[in-house]
Amino acid sequence: MTSDRSSSSPARAGLPGPGSPATPYRMTVSTALPHTDALALADQHLAAWLKREGYEEPPPPPSSLSPSAPSSPSPSAEPSGERLRLGDRVLFDRDGGPLPGGGRYDRRRLRTPAPHGASRLALTVATGPAGPTWVRLEADTHTAGGVRTPCRVPVPEVARTLLPLLDALDGPAAVQALPRVLTAAGVDRLIDELCDPDRRLPVVVASVPAGQDTDRWLADVVGPLCEHLPGLASLYVLDAAARTGFNVALEYHAVYGGAVRTYLPGVDPASRRDGGRHPVLARPRIEEDLRRAAALLAREPRRLAAGLPLPPVLAAVPEPRVPASGRAPASDRVPARPPAVDGRPAAADRTGYATGTEGVAHVREERPGPARRRDRAEEPRRIRHNLRRERRRDRRRDRRVPTGLPAGAGQGCGSYGRLCTAPGGVITPSAAPGAAPTAWPAPVHGRRSGRDVPGAPAAPVSFTELMARLGEFPLLTFTGDQKAALALDELRCAGGGWARLTWDGLTALQEYAEAAVRGRAGGDFKQWCERTPAGCHRFPPRKAVRGESRTVFSHAKWRRERMLPVPECVDASRRAFMGAHLRIGGGRTAPRLHYLDDCSGSGRIYVGYIGLHLTNTRTN
Repeated sequence: MTSDRSSSSPARAGLPGPGSPATPYRMTVSTALPHTDALALADQHLAAWLKREGYEEPPPPPSSLSPSAPSSPSPSAEPSGERLRLGDRVLFDRDGGPLPGGGRYDRRRLRTPAPHGASRLALTVATGPAGPTWVRLEADTHTAGGVRTPCRVPVPEVARTLLPLLDALDGPAAVQALPRVLTAAGVDRLIDELCDPDRRLPVVVASVPAGQDTDRWLADVVGPLCEHLPGLASLYVLDAAARTGFNVALEYHAVYGGAVRTYLPGVDPASRRDGGRHPVLARPRIEEDLRRAAALLAREPRRLAAGLPLPPVLAAVPEPRVPASGRAPASDRVPARPPAVDGRPAAADRTGYATGTEGVAHVREERPGPARRRDRAEEPRRIRHNLRRERRRDRRRDRRVPTGLPAGAGQGCGSYGRLCTAPGGVITPSAAPGAAPTAWPAPVHGRRSGRDVPGAPAAPVSFTELMARLGEFPLLTFTGDQKAALALDELRCAGGGWARLTWDGLTALQEYAEAAVRGRAGGDFKQWCERTPAGCHRFPPRKAVRGESRTVFSHAKWRRERMLPVPECVDASRRAFMGAHLRIGGGRTAPRLHYLDDCSGSGRIYVGYIGLHLTNTRTN
């Protein structure tokens, strides 16, 4: 059975972090219910949730929005919609109409106030001429730039209540809000679901430790562990008899001992190599911190849900558009465009919701082109990037760092959050489409290692200088005690080699983080070192270690030494085990750099220790 591991994060428009948008929630399921029944359930639960939150319930939809038989839409019918104000800063949109290839869609969009911004929810019900009814639920947040946000949008309450009533399906697999206990009689059906080619979502299978009561383990461990998974995966728990039959049938994909395994689509039960593709969350990791384990378990399903292509029926749904209608009094109408201010058109809300509306309103939303939508999405990232860039420039002003390089020097990897120019790389934030020119000096490409570009600032020759220049790595955060690193300067046996090698490791970690937060790293840092993209700084793979030995992990005192500081957004205890490390030297005094890769969570790498080798069997 493979060891537990976390996966890459979904691709994002910007660099996630404390001030970046939270990872959105995406649910796409099918149901055997007719279109009208599924829509009625959705409207009922949305209205009930609004009532519980203290907002007004939306009135019944007008006749133009009442769904007709999806199989025979009128050829001349056009999409129609309306916008309602249900309270202070609460906007509710309804639109629907025929699909181009036949069938019908209906969509509900809700915007409610949230701290420092707004929460947005969109629910779409679509049915083609033949086949099932598809339901898609999306939730995200919109916050002011620089405001701390959670790492992920929580599962909407509507998803938890709708799933059991919809009898939601992912191909042959049932998508339920709570884990379902399987006996030996259900093993064959579970194996069929795992191997079915039509399955799109992961299947999470939990085992019960020997000697533990199944119901108690389900209530105390598995339930809280699957808190973030409703709508994103099919959830099962194997009792003792089912576990035995399951592991015999799937020799290379077994799960046991209280572990939880995530089976991605496309399981090949006869392939030993395929077994390593499906991550396992081991029982010690779960019991160590259940809250943290639940977040780890949800990462892969969230990533898959964000990247899955839409089914053809949902892909045919037009862009959100709320045409004006004559239902509201003239005094309550909202003009198609916001009124001009000082001769200039007022800025529209990025979410498409008009600002300054009063009463019940019906508006017409224009459909911006792809370039315009991309510019709007990248604007907060560009602003934050430029602010960080300016602060770093101010800190280096007194150090007399060169501010430019000759033309053609930008073929290596640069600082300021720029990715290397490797195949499949990502454009720099400052070079994003529509980015406004800035007056700041150009980045010094290759400056981190000091060996990539002639004339670039050299790598530090001491740890005192290295610690002072950590701000040059925007996605790395040092959380430890500087004394351990500064003490290395007193050991002159290695000269400045240790400091330069540490700098090289930090450079490689920064470049890896830039790719990982966009889901393009292709694995963990060890794999990045083994397959470093062309143009990026290479760190020796043998010096990158994924984790400590089992002896160190199970030794209470040694493990405690490696429980290093992290922000509260990473772990509520402000401590996390940092087993992954970089070898800086050899021998009894071999320095180490310990870090926590949280690129798929908070979007950063936390360096918790730089110093002499922590205690283990050799140092003793």
